[in-house]
Amino acid sequence: MNKKTYLPKQDAVERKWHLIDADGKILGRLAVKIAELLRGKSKVFYTNHIDCGDFVVVTNASRIVLTGKKLSQKTYFTYSGYPGGAKLTPYSVLMVKSPEKALFAAVKGMLPKNKLADRQITRLKVFKGDKHMHGAQLAVSAK
Repeated sequence: MNKKTYLPKQDAVERKWHLIDADGKILGRLAVKIAELLRGKSKVFYTNHIDCGDFVVVTNASRIVLTGKKLSQKTYFTYSGYPGGAKLTPYSVLMVKSPEKALFAAVKGMLPKNKLADRQITRLKVFKGDKHMHGAQLAVSAK
């Protein structure tokens, strides 16, 4: 028997929109689910070198929960590229100022470290509250 493996073309990939409410969810566990959707690992024709993931809209990012002592001990690291340009922000401050960055960094760390991940992370839309501007896309995807 001579069966060939099906590889989808980039144009043939159909992207869906997923709405996730982050209210009361744990940061790491939520990031795993989002990374899986962005990569397309739940699809039948998943291939690691083809971008076949979906769009993900996350609301209520300000209500994400960190377990244990992470809120006081964990830090968010940024570096400007200049000498002395390192900034360490505790998650207690980060979750108040911009919780979107915390979720974005967690998801980005779970994606592969290559050009494909740069394209996949652009499909993640994170919002602090419950209002978002992607209602039209979600309505079309639900049909």
